[in-house]
Amino acid sequence: MNDIRAMSNAGNISAAVELFQLVVYTPTLTLGLLFNAMALSCLFFKVKKLTESTVYMTALIFLDTLLLFTLPFKIISYHLKDDWNLGSVFCSALESLYFVNMYGSILISLCICVDRYLAIQHPFMARTLRSPTKAALVCAVVCLGTSAGTVSTFQLHGQGHDISSCFHNFSESTWENTGLFSALETTFFGTMAAMTFCTVQTIRCLRKLRQPDSPRTQASRAEKIVLTNLAAFLLCFTPYHVAYLLYFLVKNHIIHPSFQKVLRDTIQVTLCWANLNCCLDGACYYFVLKESLEDPLQNSEHAVTQKP
Repeated sequence: MNDIRAMSNAGNISAAVELFQLVVYTPTLTLGLLFNAMALSCLFFKVKKLTESTVYMTALIFLDTLLLFTLPFKIISYHLKDDWNLGSVFCSALESLYFVNMYGSILISLCICVDRYLAIQHPFMARTLRSPTKAALVCAVVCLGTSAGTVSTFQLHGQGHDISSCFHNFSESTWENTGLFSALETTFFGTMAAMTFCTVQTIRCLRKLRQPDSPRTQASRAEKIVLTNLAAFLLCFTPYHVAYLLYFLVKNHIIHPSFQKVLRDTIQVTLCWANLNCCLDGACYYFVLKESLEDPLQNSEHAVTQKP
């Protein structure tokens, strides 16, 4: 995780980018906490039956909320730069929490999509593979796996260079870590491919279930939710991982170094943009839960499974 910090914050950022971050982070934090709190309240107090989908949704909203709590400190760190005085250990905890929850959210989003695909496309197989307990175990494995990187953070923080700021000025040698680069890019693009496949197959199945004389059936509403979830995922996370790929190529002299400054700013902007997913997740799941609870035709495990 010590290497992860460098990928998004190598060098100082321009004033325009810092202003963009402030403008985006403020509503993201406010609305994200609001919608995630409302979604969690629905899950805890109004949804009476625990299902696989509600387990995954709870884990995703919890991870998104934890990431949102790091944003105020991230804003402060950009403003203070070398005057960061909250300590390197606290900085390590913040940075680890930020990236662990980001990639944890990506993997839980994949779990939701695959779970929905199995339930709709392979209902008989799903009876064996799916259960709330198994969903909870999967969430635990994802959280533990992504959190394992925090161990290296506390071991490596401060070794070889003096860190006086947070999210800034990290060693150039971190960009030589091709293992980290491969792991993060493979995680995202593999998740993107799997989610796209599952979404396409799910929509095909839902369209077969749609009744021609009933345009607002449960299946047609579910199609919109499935597409919205995938679109939000791609819109939020793809720009950052493409920018990370290009910046990695620049730092390793595969792309001309004249692009370094613009790509460094691009990474900051796209990473800021990626955090919008925390807000979109909470809003989407809150309105989905609200609709399913108010509509007696959808107030069932099958409806929640189709529309997590």
